[in-house]
Parts: sequence; C-alpha cells; structure tokens
Amino acid sequence: MGKLFAMHTSSSENMWIGGAIVLVIVLTIIFWKFAFYVDFKAKARSLFKAQGDDDQKDTGLSSLSTTKSIRTYTLDEIKVATRDFRIRIGVGATSYVYLADLGDGRFGAVKRVMEERGGSQKMFLDEVSILLRICHPNLVGLLGFCLDKGEQLLLLEYIPNKSLYDRLHTHKGKSSGYLSWSSRLSIALDIAYALDYLHSVADPPVIHRDVKSSNILLDNDDHAKLADFGLCKLGHDAFTAQTPTIIKGSLGYVDTNYLNTGLVSPKSDVYSFGVLLLELITGMKSLQGSITLAELTNDCRKHQDVDVMMGMLDPKLNGQVDVEQLRVLVHVANMALLENSIARPTMAEIAYQISSCMEHSPESALPV
Repeated sequence: MGKLFAMHTSSSENMWIGGAIVLVIVLTIIFWKFAFYVDFKAKARSLFKAQGDDDQKDTGLSSLSTTKSIRTYTLDEIKVATRDFRIRIGVGATSYVYLADLGDGRFGAVKRVMEERGGSQKMFLDEVSILLRICHPNLVGLLGFCLDKGEQLLLLEYIPNKSLYDRLHTHKGKSSGYLSWSSRLSIALDIAYALDYLHSVADPPVIHRDVKSSNILLDNDDHAKLADFGLCKLGHDAFTAQTPTIIKGSLGYVDTNYLNTGLVSPKSDVYSFGVLLLELITGMKSLQGSITLAELTNDCRKHQDVDVMMGMLDPKLNGQVDVEQLRVLVHVANMALLENSIARPTMAEIAYQISSCMEHSPESALPV
C-alpha cells in the first residue's frame, strides 16, 4: 500500500513537473512573440517621433500627415479604410493588395499577407523590419502596419499607374499607351538607383531577391519604384554568405549562379536587373514558354551588328530609339547576365553607365 501511495505521489509529481515545463514553454513563446511585436511598434514610434510627431494622438488613417509617418493600426481601422477589403488592386505570390482611402483625397495600398498562400509571420515581420529601415524615392514606402487578430497587413504608399508588367504585357496596360524609349531608360535608371541604395547605402544592406517587372510600380509620370520586400535578405552576413539557401525568386529572373549553387549575393539582383533590361528593350516577358528571355536573346544581344541588335526591339517602339543608348543598355545587360557573378558590375556602376548614356542626345534615333 505504501509503495502504491509512493508511486501515485511520484506520478503526480511528474505530472505537475511536466505541466509546469509545458506552461513555461508556452509562456516563453507568447512572451517572445509579444516582445517581437512590441519591438516593431517601438521602432515605428521612434521613427514617428524623429519626424516631430511624437505627441500626435492618431485616431484613424486620415491622421497620417505625410507619407513618411509610420505607425501601427488595428484591424478595424484597416477594414474601414479598405471598405472591408473591397477593391483588390494587386496579387502577389503570398498576398493580395487592396486600395485604402486615407482621407483628404489620399490613398494607400494594403498588402494582406495570406497564410494559405504561403505567407508566414516571420516573412511578414522580416518585411516590416526592412521597410522600417529604408527610405528612397525609388522604393515604395511603408506608411504603417497591422498585426492584429491573426491578420498581417502592410499599409504602403499607393502608386497609381500599376506595374511595369501591366504596361508592357497586359491589354489594359497597353491601352494606356506604349512606353517610349526615354521612359524605358528612365525606368531602368530609377530601379538601378533603388538597388544601388539597397546594396550600398542601406544599413544594414539589403538583397532584394525578387527584382521583376511586376514588382516595379509606375507613377503618373512613368517614374518607377521598386516594391515587395518579402523575399529580401538583410544584413552584412548575407553579402558574404557561403552557405547555400533555399532558392527564392521568380522564374526567368533568378540568377543562374544562385540556381546552381544556392549562394545569393547582391550580384543576384544584378542578374535580375539584366533580365529587366531585356524586357524593356524587347517588350517580351522574362519567360517564353520553357525558355528564358536571357537564353532566347543570347545570340542577338551578343552580336555587334546594329541591324541584328535593332531586331530585338519591341515593335511598339517603331524603331524610335537612340542607337548609342541601345548599345549601352545591351552591353549592360550582357555584363549583368554573366555566368560568373563576380565579373558582373555593381549597381552603382550600372547606374553610372545608364545615366551617362542618357546625356547622349537622340540624334542617332532611327526614323519610323
């Protein structure tokens, strides 16, 4: 009987100890998540305070005074601004994007990260962390975010003229007018500046990993802003990493060296930018069936004959290009697409080459 009592007591003690351990683990997880969220709120508040608005008490989305003000929002506030997610203006790999009315005639874009589409809280928090750290005229800015009631929402700067992909490849986008050669050059330079900022100025530096035409948004003057930081790699360690990572990005744009080795670097963004240049030059999508645009244009873009090079041009341009500028863009694309990633130029070098060629007067433009 004594033994049975002792065994029962020991079993009860083990149950209590086990339960206590589980409780500690659960509380630790809850505390970690809460601390992580509070940390992001603190960063947003510190940035808000730095702009002289620390004492402002926000009561709704319309209280945002500038596009640089960043704060957290409740789900109810976001629902009011989006009319309960009524108007969808975009679709991402892991998210939907909705139009938000900020009041006073201003609008925003709410990116709704969906777990059923592969979005995770880690990816969401990583993206918020990056967006809180960066600010550049050619990057889509963060206005606020919401992590409430299971929702993961980013309130972003609204760019009215859809994406470069839409303008180049969709019927609706084409109906708003083709992109001129000068607009394409300007877009290329805008994105070169954006990537150079991420690689060389942002602290810590950022590898975007998903440079593509659908992530480039155009304003009413066809100036370009790079969007979608959900796949970014952040920090100095990412720039010198020697450990393979899971391949991220979009087919047709992904660096071939990255595909073969799993090693990502700033030169992976350079490769994607090279594909983007080919897209601007040819008006073709990054994938042509099972063949990439880089593969399809390989012979033409490496040919020295100007007539062969001109044969690559988007027919919508009607030959209205500056030949020397075309040569520069094709050369830059060829260098960016080199198999040896170390031999590729930096985005700073690319931006310099494009800006320099834009100073060239269009005297050599071919007639229609």
